[in-house]
Amino acid sequence: MFIKKEVFEKIKEKETPFYIYDLNLLERTIQNLKEVLPENYKVHYALKANVDRQVLGLLSEAGFGADCVSGGEIKRAIETGFEKSNIVFAGVGKTDNEIKYALESGIACFNVESEEELIVINAIAEKNNIVAEVAIRVNPGIDAHTHAHITTGLVDNKFGIPEPHIESFIKSTKALKNIRLVGIHFHIGSQILDLEVFTGLAEKASSIYKKVTELGVTIKHVNLGGGLGVDYENPDQNPIACFAEYFDKIKSVLEIPRAVEIHFELGRSLVAQSGSLLTKVLYIKKSVNKEFVIVDAGMTELIRPALYGSVHKIENISSSLAENTIYTVVGPICESSDTFAHDTKLSITKRGDYIVIRSAGAYGEVMSSNYNLRPKNDPLYI
Repeated sequence: MFIKKEVFEKIKEKETPFYIYDLNLLERTIQNLKEVLPENYKVHYALKANVDRQVLGLLSEAGFGADCVSGGEIKRAIETGFEKSNIVFAGVGKTDNEIKYALESGIACFNVESEEELIVINAIAEKNNIVAEVAIRVNPGIDAHTHAHITTGLVDNKFGIPEPHIESFIKSTKALKNIRLVGIHFHIGSQILDLEVFTGLAEKASSIYKKVTELGVTIKHVNLGGGLGVDYENPDQNPIACFAEYFDKIKSVLEIPRAVEIHFELGRSLVAQSGSLLTKVLYIKKSVNKEFVIVDAGMTELIRPALYGSVHKIENISSSLAENTIYTVVGPICESSDTFAHDTKLSITKRGDYIVIRSAGAYGEVMSSNYNLRPKNDPLYI
Protein backbone atom coordinates (compact mmCIF):
# COMPACT_ATOMS: atom_id res chain seq x y z
CA MET A 1 0.00 0.00 0.00
CA PHE A 2 1.56 3.30 -1.09
CA ILE A 3 1.14 5.77 1.78
CA LYS A 4 1.62 9.37 0.69
CA LYS A 5 3.49 11.76 2.99
CA GLU A 6 0.35 13.73 3.88
CA VAL A 7 -1.51 10.50 4.73
CA PHE A 8 1.35 9.34 6.94
CA GLU A 9 1.14 12.63 8.84
CA LYS A 10 -2.58 11.96 9.49
CA ILE A 11 -1.72 8.43 10.62
CA LYS A 12 0.72 9.75 13.22
CA GLU A 13 -1.99 12.05 14.65
CA LYS A 14 -4.38 9.16 15.44
CA GLU A 15 -4.52 6.59 18.20
CA THR A 16 -3.87 3.09 16.89
CA PRO A 17 -5.18 0.63 15.90
CA PHE A 18 -7.66 1.85 13.28
CA TYR A 19 -8.92 1.03 9.81
CA ILE A 20 -7.93 3.00 6.72
CA TYR A 21 -10.37 3.08 3.79
CA ASP A 22 -9.12 4.04 0.34
CA LEU A 23 -12.34 5.51 -1.05
CA ASN A 24 -10.68 6.28 -4.38
CA LEU A 25 -9.91 2.58 -4.90
CA LEU A 26 -13.45 1.69 -3.86
CA GLU A 27 -14.85 4.11 -6.46
CA ARG A 28 -12.60 2.62 -9.15
CA THR A 29 -13.72 -0.87 -8.16
CA ILE A 30 -17.38 0.14 -8.38
CA GLN A 31 -16.81 1.74 -11.78
CA ASN A 32 -15.00 -1.33 -13.10
CA LEU A 33 -17.86 -3.57 -12.00
CA LYS A 34 -20.51 -1.33 -13.56
CA GLU A 35 -18.63 -1.21 -16.86
CA VAL A 36 -18.60 -5.00 -17.27
CA LEU A 37 -22.00 -5.82 -15.74
CA PRO A 38 -24.24 -7.44 -18.39
CA GLU A 39 -27.52 -5.72 -19.17
CA ASN A 40 -29.96 -7.91 -17.24
CA TYR A 41 -27.55 -8.60 -14.34
CA LYS A 42 -28.10 -6.79 -11.05
CA VAL A 43 -25.84 -6.50 -7.98
CA HIS A 44 -26.99 -6.39 -4.36
CA TYR A 45 -24.07 -5.46 -2.11
CA ALA A 46 -23.70 -7.93 0.79
CA LEU A 47 -23.64 -5.73 3.89
CA LYS A 48 -22.15 -8.50 6.02
CA ALA A 49 -18.77 -7.70 4.42
CA ASN A 50 -18.56 -4.10 5.64
CA VAL A 51 -21.11 -1.68 7.13
CA ASP A 52 -18.99 1.48 7.37
CA ARG A 53 -21.34 4.36 6.55
CA GLN A 54 -19.04 6.12 4.08
CA VAL A 55 -18.39 2.83 2.27
CA LEU A 56 -22.13 2.11 2.13
CA GLY A 57 -22.84 5.63 0.90
CA LEU A 58 -20.65 5.10 -2.18
CA LEU A 59 -22.22 1.70 -2.88
CA SER A 60 -25.78 2.99 -2.59
CA GLU A 61 -24.97 6.01 -4.78
CA ALA A 62 -23.75 3.54 -7.42
CA GLY A 63 -27.30 2.17 -7.64
CA PHE A 64 -26.61 -1.25 -6.17
CA GLY A 65 -29.19 -3.06 -4.10
CA ALA A 66 -28.51 -4.39 -0.61
CA ASP A 67 -28.27 -8.01 0.53
CA CYS A 68 -28.94 -8.11 4.28
CA VAL A 69 -28.84 -10.93 6.82
CA SER A 70 -30.33 -9.15 9.85
CA GLY A 71 -32.81 -6.48 10.79
CA GLY A 72 -29.89 -4.29 11.84
CA GLU A 73 -28.37 -4.53 8.38
CA ILE A 74 -31.70 -3.63 6.77
CA LYS A 75 -31.90 -0.54 9.01
CA ARG A 76 -28.30 0.46 8.17
CA ALA A 77 -28.96 -0.05 4.43
CA ILE A 78 -32.01 2.24 4.55
CA GLU A 79 -30.11 4.85 6.59
CA THR A 80 -27.25 4.95 4.05
CA GLY A 81 -29.42 5.45 0.97
CA PHE A 82 -30.29 2.02 -0.39
CA GLU A 83 -33.79 1.90 -1.85
CA LYS A 84 -36.14 -0.16 0.32
CA SER A 85 -37.54 -1.80 -2.81
CA ASN A 86 -34.00 -2.90 -3.68
CA ILE A 87 -33.23 -4.71 -0.42
CA VAL A 88 -33.19 -8.51 -0.09
CA PHE A 89 -33.36 -10.27 3.31
CA ALA A 90 -31.34 -13.49 3.46
CA GLY A 91 -30.20 -15.73 6.31
CA VAL A 92 -31.07 -19.09 7.78
CA GLY A 93 -32.33 -17.78 11.14
CA LYS A 94 -34.56 -14.71 10.72
CA THR A 95 -36.38 -13.75 13.92
CA ASP A 96 -40.08 -12.85 14.04
CA ASN A 97 -39.26 -9.22 14.87
CA GLU A 98 -36.81 -9.00 11.98
CA ILE A 99 -39.39 -10.43 9.58
CA LYS A 100 -42.02 -7.96 10.80
CA TYR A 101 -39.59 -5.04 10.44
CA ALA A 102 -38.61 -6.13 6.92
CA LEU A 103 -42.26 -6.44 5.86
CA GLU A 104 -43.15 -3.05 7.30
CA SER A 105 -40.12 -1.51 5.59
CA GLY A 106 -41.30 -2.69 2.18
CA ILE A 107 -38.20 -4.65 1.17
CA ALA A 108 -38.10 -6.44 -2.17
CA CYS A 109 -37.75 -10.09 -1.24
CA PHE A 110 -37.03 -12.72 1.42
CA ASN A 111 -34.62 -15.52 0.54
CA VAL A 112 -36.30 -18.42 2.34
CA GLU A 113 -34.33 -21.39 3.66
CA SER A 114 -36.92 -23.76 5.15
CA GLU A 115 -40.63 -24.59 4.97
CA GLU A 116 -41.10 -23.60 8.60
CA GLU A 117 -39.60 -20.17 7.89
CA LEU A 118 -42.01 -19.85 4.98
CA ILE A 119 -44.99 -20.55 7.26
CA VAL A 120 -43.77 -17.97 9.80
CA ILE A 121 -43.32 -15.27 7.14
CA ASN A 122 -46.82 -16.00 5.82
CA ALA A 123 -48.37 -15.71 9.30
CA ILE A 124 -46.63 -12.39 10.04
CA ALA A 125 -47.48 -11.05 6.58
CA GLU A 126 -51.14 -12.03 7.07
CA LYS A 127 -51.31 -10.11 10.37
CA ASN A 128 -49.95 -7.04 8.57
CA ASN A 129 -52.15 -7.51 5.48
CA ILE A 130 -49.08 -7.84 3.24
CA VAL A 131 -48.18 -10.32 0.51
CA ALA A 132 -44.51 -11.20 0.94
CA GLU A 133 -42.44 -11.90 -2.16
CA VAL A 134 -39.96 -14.71 -1.56
CA ALA A 135 -37.20 -16.62 -3.31
CA ILE A 136 -36.42 -20.25 -2.55
CA ARG A 137 -32.80 -20.69 -1.55
CA VAL A 138 -31.68 -23.97 -3.07
CA ASN A 139 -28.71 -25.90 -1.73
CA PRO A 140 -27.15 -27.17 -4.98
CA GLY A 141 -24.65 -29.59 -3.45
CA ILE A 142 -21.65 -27.84 -5.04
CA ASP A 143 -18.16 -27.81 -3.48
CA ALA A 144 -16.77 -24.27 -3.71
CA HIS A 145 -13.19 -25.47 -3.01
CA THR A 146 -12.71 -22.87 -0.30
CA HIS A 147 -12.27 -22.94 3.48
CA ALA A 148 -14.71 -25.30 5.22
CA HIS A 149 -15.97 -22.49 7.49
CA ILE A 150 -17.13 -20.39 4.52
CA THR A 151 -18.48 -23.14 2.25
CA THR A 152 -22.29 -22.96 2.14
CA GLY A 153 -23.42 -25.06 -0.83
CA LEU A 154 -22.74 -28.63 0.31
CA VAL A 155 -25.65 -30.92 1.14
CA ASP A 156 -24.64 -31.13 4.81
CA ASN A 157 -24.41 -27.34 5.26
CA LYS A 158 -27.23 -25.64 7.19
CA PHE A 159 -28.16 -23.42 4.26
CA GLY A 160 -30.92 -23.74 1.69
CA ILE A 161 -33.53 -26.23 0.52
CA PRO A 162 -32.12 -29.57 -0.71
CA GLU A 163 -32.90 -30.16 -4.38
CA PRO A 164 -35.14 -33.20 -3.66
CA HIS A 165 -37.36 -30.99 -1.44
CA ILE A 166 -38.04 -28.27 -4.04
CA GLU A 167 -41.39 -29.65 -5.18
CA SER A 168 -42.68 -29.91 -1.61
CA PHE A 169 -41.56 -26.33 -0.90
CA ILE A 170 -43.35 -25.02 -3.98
CA LYS A 171 -46.57 -26.79 -3.01
CA SER A 172 -46.33 -25.05 0.37
CA THR A 173 -45.95 -21.62 -1.25
CA LYS A 174 -49.05 -22.20 -3.40
CA ALA A 175 -51.10 -23.05 -0.29
CA LEU A 176 -50.13 -19.84 1.56
CA LYS A 177 -52.21 -16.76 0.70
CA ASN A 178 -49.70 -14.15 1.83
CA ILE A 179 -46.70 -15.61 -0.01
CA ARG A 180 -45.70 -15.03 -3.62
CA LEU A 181 -42.75 -17.08 -4.93
CA VAL A 182 -40.84 -14.91 -7.42
CA GLY A 183 -37.23 -16.05 -7.33
CA ILE A 184 -34.61 -18.75 -6.91
CA HIS A 185 -31.53 -18.13 -4.78
CA PHE A 186 -28.14 -19.83 -4.54
CA HIS A 187 -24.99 -19.08 -2.56
CA ILE A 188 -22.22 -21.67 -2.39
CA GLY A 189 -19.45 -20.00 -0.42
CA SER A 190 -16.94 -17.19 -0.15
CA GLN A 191 -13.41 -16.36 -1.36
CA ILE A 192 -13.80 -18.61 -4.42
CA LEU A 193 -10.79 -18.31 -6.74
CA ASP A 194 -11.53 -21.22 -9.09
CA LEU A 195 -13.93 -19.60 -11.58
CA GLU A 196 -14.92 -23.02 -12.96
CA VAL A 197 -16.92 -23.41 -9.73
CA PHE A 198 -19.20 -20.62 -10.96
CA THR A 199 -19.60 -22.39 -14.30
CA GLY A 200 -20.90 -25.42 -12.42
CA LEU A 201 -23.23 -23.20 -10.40
CA ALA A 202 -24.62 -21.55 -13.54
CA GLU A 203 -25.31 -24.95 -15.08
CA LYS A 204 -27.06 -26.13 -11.90
CA ALA A 205 -29.06 -22.88 -11.68
CA SER A 206 -30.26 -23.36 -15.27
CA SER A 207 -31.42 -26.87 -14.43
CA ILE A 208 -33.22 -25.77 -11.24
CA TYR A 209 -34.87 -22.86 -13.06
CA LYS A 210 -36.30 -25.27 -15.61
CA LYS A 211 -37.57 -27.60 -12.88
CA VAL A 212 -39.26 -24.77 -10.94
CA THR A 213 -40.96 -23.26 -13.99
CA GLU A 214 -42.22 -26.70 -15.03
CA LEU A 215 -43.95 -26.80 -11.64
CA GLY A 216 -45.99 -23.78 -12.71
CA VAL A 217 -44.08 -20.94 -11.04
CA THR A 218 -43.29 -17.65 -12.80
CA ILE A 219 -39.79 -16.64 -11.79
CA LYS A 220 -38.77 -12.96 -11.98
CA HIS A 221 -35.18 -13.36 -10.84
CA VAL A 222 -32.47 -15.94 -10.24
CA ASN A 223 -29.90 -14.96 -7.60
CA LEU A 224 -26.51 -16.65 -8.03
CA GLY A 225 -25.15 -15.31 -4.75
CA GLY A 226 -21.61 -14.06 -4.42
CA GLY A 227 -18.30 -15.57 -3.39
CA LEU A 228 -15.88 -14.09 -5.92
CA GLY A 229 -12.46 -14.04 -4.25
CA VAL A 230 -9.71 -11.43 -4.13
CA ASP A 231 -5.92 -11.62 -4.18
CA TYR A 232 -4.83 -11.28 -0.55
CA GLU A 233 -1.17 -11.97 -1.29
CA ASN A 234 -0.73 -9.42 -4.12
CA PRO A 235 -3.09 -6.51 -3.44
CA ASP A 236 -1.01 -3.96 -5.36
CA GLN A 237 -0.80 -6.11 -8.50
CA ASN A 238 -4.49 -7.10 -8.34
CA PRO A 239 -6.41 -4.36 -6.52
CA ILE A 240 -9.66 -5.03 -8.41
CA ALA A 241 -11.32 -8.44 -8.67
CA CYS A 242 -11.73 -10.13 -12.06
CA PHE A 243 -15.35 -9.09 -12.56
CA ALA A 244 -15.33 -9.36 -16.38
CA GLU A 245 -14.00 -12.92 -16.35
CA TYR A 246 -16.44 -13.85 -13.58
CA PHE A 247 -19.49 -12.64 -15.49
CA ASP A 248 -18.22 -14.10 -18.78
CA LYS A 249 -17.89 -17.56 -17.18
CA ILE A 250 -21.45 -17.44 -15.92
CA LYS A 251 -22.93 -15.94 -19.07
CA SER A 252 -21.29 -18.58 -21.29
CA VAL A 253 -23.29 -21.46 -19.77
CA LEU A 254 -26.36 -19.89 -18.13
CA GLU A 255 -29.54 -20.98 -19.90
CA ILE A 256 -32.19 -18.71 -18.45
CA PRO A 257 -34.44 -16.39 -20.54
CA ARG A 258 -33.24 -12.78 -20.83
CA ALA A 259 -36.54 -11.56 -19.36
CA VAL A 260 -35.43 -13.05 -16.02
CA GLU A 261 -33.11 -10.81 -14.00
CA ILE A 262 -29.86 -12.41 -12.82
CA HIS A 263 -28.92 -11.19 -9.36
CA PHE A 264 -25.62 -11.28 -7.45
CA GLU A 265 -24.75 -10.51 -3.84
CA LEU A 266 -21.14 -9.38 -4.07
CA GLY A 267 -19.40 -8.22 -0.90
CA ARG A 268 -15.75 -9.12 -0.42
CA SER A 269 -14.83 -8.50 -4.06
CA LEU A 270 -16.12 -4.92 -3.83
CA VAL A 271 -14.63 -3.78 -0.53
CA ALA A 272 -11.77 -6.03 0.61
CA GLN A 273 -8.87 -4.30 -1.10
CA SER A 274 -9.99 -0.78 -0.17
CA GLY A 275 -9.56 -1.39 3.57
CA SER A 276 -6.43 -1.90 5.68
CA LEU A 277 -5.78 -2.20 9.40
CA LEU A 278 -3.16 0.20 10.74
CA THR A 279 -1.39 -0.83 13.93
CA LYS A 280 1.66 0.23 15.92
CA VAL A 281 4.54 -1.89 17.20
CA LEU A 282 4.59 -2.18 20.98
CA TYR A 283 7.52 -4.53 21.49
CA ILE A 284 10.02 -6.78 19.74
CA LYS A 285 10.43 -10.04 21.61
CA LYS A 286 12.83 -12.89 20.93
CA SER A 287 12.05 -16.45 21.97
CA VAL A 288 14.23 -19.52 21.44
CA ASN A 289 13.09 -20.07 17.86
CA LYS A 290 11.15 -16.96 16.87
CA GLU A 291 11.28 -13.19 16.86
CA PHE A 292 7.88 -11.64 17.62
CA VAL A 293 6.55 -8.28 16.56
CA ILE A 294 3.89 -7.45 19.16
CA VAL A 295 1.43 -4.86 17.83
CA ASP A 296 -1.48 -3.00 19.43
CA ALA A 297 -4.11 -4.53 17.12
CA GLY A 298 -5.40 -7.97 17.89
CA MET A 299 -8.00 -10.53 16.95
CA THR A 300 -10.45 -8.05 18.47
CA GLU A 301 -9.82 -5.82 15.44
CA LEU A 302 -9.20 -8.48 12.77
CA ILE A 303 -10.30 -12.01 13.62
CA ARG A 304 -9.92 -13.59 10.16
CA PRO A 305 -6.42 -15.05 10.68
CA ALA A 306 -7.50 -16.64 13.97
CA LEU A 307 -10.87 -17.81 12.64
CA TYR A 308 -9.95 -19.01 9.14
CA GLY A 309 -6.17 -19.04 9.06
CA SER A 310 -6.44 -16.28 6.46
CA VAL A 311 -3.32 -14.70 4.98
CA HIS A 312 -2.95 -10.92 4.67
CA LYS A 313 -0.01 -9.02 3.22
CA ILE A 314 1.71 -7.17 6.08
CA GLU A 315 4.03 -4.18 5.61
CA ASN A 316 6.14 -1.94 7.82
CA ILE A 317 5.36 1.51 6.41
CA SER A 318 7.65 3.52 8.69
CA SER A 319 10.94 1.63 8.54
CA SER A 320 13.68 3.18 6.40
CA LEU A 321 15.81 0.06 6.73
CA ALA A 322 16.17 -1.95 3.54
CA GLU A 323 17.24 -5.17 5.23
CA ASN A 324 14.51 -7.76 5.96
CA THR A 325 14.04 -10.08 8.92
CA ILE A 326 11.66 -12.98 9.55
CA TYR A 327 9.08 -12.16 12.21
CA THR A 328 5.89 -13.61 13.67
CA VAL A 329 3.38 -10.77 14.00
CA VAL A 330 1.08 -11.08 17.01
CA GLY A 331 -1.44 -9.03 18.95
CA PRO A 332 -1.86 -8.34 22.68
CA ILE A 333 -4.79 -10.70 23.36
CA CYS A 334 -4.23 -13.56 25.79
CA GLU A 335 -4.89 -16.21 23.14
CA SER A 336 -2.25 -18.06 21.12
CA SER A 337 -4.52 -17.73 18.09
CA ASP A 338 -4.05 -13.94 18.26
CA THR A 339 -1.49 -14.10 15.48
CA PHE A 340 -1.59 -12.18 12.21
CA ALA A 341 1.29 -13.94 10.45
CA HIS A 342 3.80 -16.68 11.18
CA ASP A 343 7.39 -16.29 9.96
CA THR A 344 6.77 -13.40 7.58
CA LYS A 345 9.38 -11.15 6.03
CA LEU A 346 9.39 -7.47 7.12
CA SER A 347 11.87 -4.61 7.06
CA ILE A 348 13.86 -4.59 10.27
CA THR A 349 11.22 -3.50 12.77
CA LYS A 350 11.43 -1.63 16.07
CA ARG A 351 9.14 -0.30 18.76
CA GLY A 352 6.97 2.55 17.48
CA ASP A 353 6.95 1.46 13.83
CA TYR A 354 3.67 1.47 11.93
CA ILE A 355 2.44 -1.80 10.46
CA VAL A 356 -0.33 -2.06 7.87
CA ILE A 357 -2.34 -5.25 7.37
CA ARG A 358 -3.72 -5.18 3.85
CA SER A 359 -6.96 -6.35 2.19
CA ALA A 360 -8.95 -6.00 5.41
CA GLY A 361 -11.93 -4.09 4.02
CA ALA A 362 -14.14 -7.19 4.07
CA TYR A 363 -14.91 -9.11 7.28
CA GLY A 364 -12.46 -6.94 9.17
CA GLU A 365 -13.92 -4.02 11.11
CA VAL A 366 -17.42 -5.49 10.83
CA MET A 367 -16.33 -8.60 12.78
CA SER A 368 -14.44 -6.73 15.50
CA SER A 369 -15.37 -7.51 19.11
CA ASN A 370 -15.39 -6.00 22.58
CA TYR A 371 -13.28 -8.79 24.05
CA ASN A 372 -10.97 -7.39 26.76
CA LEU A 373 -13.04 -4.15 26.61
CA ARG A 374 -10.58 -2.73 24.10
CA PRO A 375 -11.47 0.78 22.83
CA LYS A 376 -12.43 1.29 19.18
CA ASN A 377 -10.92 4.09 17.11
CA ASP A 378 -12.60 5.79 14.18
CA PRO A 379 -11.39 4.91 10.66
CA LEU A 380 -9.26 7.15 8.49
CA TYR A 381 -10.54 7.81 4.96
CA ILE A 382 -8.07 8.57 2.17
